[in-house]
Amino acid sequence: MHDEDFLARLYELGELGSTDTRFSDAAGDIWQHRTRNDDWDDDWIFTDARFNLRDGSDENLLRFLAETVHPLVRPDPDAVAQLVTGYNDALRADGFELYETGRIGLQPIYGWRQIAAVRAPAASRLRDHPDLADKRVLIQHLDRINRDIESDPAAAISSSKNLLETLCKIVLSDRGVEYPASDDLPGLFAKVAAELAINSNSVRDDQRGSDAIKKMMRTLTTTVQAVAEARNSSLGDGHGGEVESPAEARHARLVYNATTAVAEFVVDTWRP
Repeated sequence: MHDEDFLARLYELGELGSTDTRFSDAAGDIWQHRTRNDDWDDDWIFTDARFNLRDGSDENLLRFLAETVHPLVRPDPDAVAQLVTGYNDALRADGFELYETGRIGLQPIYGWRQIAAVRAPAASRLRDHPDLADKRVLIQHLDRINRDIESDPAAAISSSKNLLETLCKIVLSDRGVEYPASDDLPGLFAKVAAELAINSNSVRDDQRGSDAIKKMMRTLTTTVQAVAEARNSSLGDGHGGEVESPAEARHARLVYNATTAVAEFVVDTWRP
């Protein structure tokens, strides 16, 4: 599909001015420079102020992206699946995603929606943190979360809990603190919190700030407990349940967001 035909699905090209004096509207100059001569770069539209994709509203860009994977625009389902995955990997960090809203035959039609933003596991600070000398197991957990967070939310929830357990063991081993093999996540985190004096951290010379921070510190324990319970309940895949987990991608994103907030705070406190 030529550029002018695709853009006519989204914009009234006849009402947009031309950047070429030989033509009266956008349809003419796009045809001239993309279809006839092909002398504009492939990414020309992102710098063309008439379409305002780079500096315009979120909705404008999201409508554009969704249209690029419409079956009538891109009939190859494998190419569509690859593009949607790439789009969503980038969009979810800002709290958006493309999702299936209908079908033409066997091929999906996509719209967009706002979601709880998720910090992409593939870009987690834990991967490159200078004080985590042996990150192999942590990276394995992050890779599993990144793989499963949309396609297998129950597995991603379990991997989130496993990531926190692994990090706690790394910190305790570094500090020479022994822990029994039977310790569960809340038990491990309690030892880490005590070792790092997490619940006593405060803000210097600011009593109100100190009180607020201390309240937030106490919620870390509650958050860790909730992550463990999510994994051990029907949402996770840790106990071989008899029925399919009801976990959805939004649940997995919530658990991972909570997990990464705790994990990064622990690392920053351990080795500031």
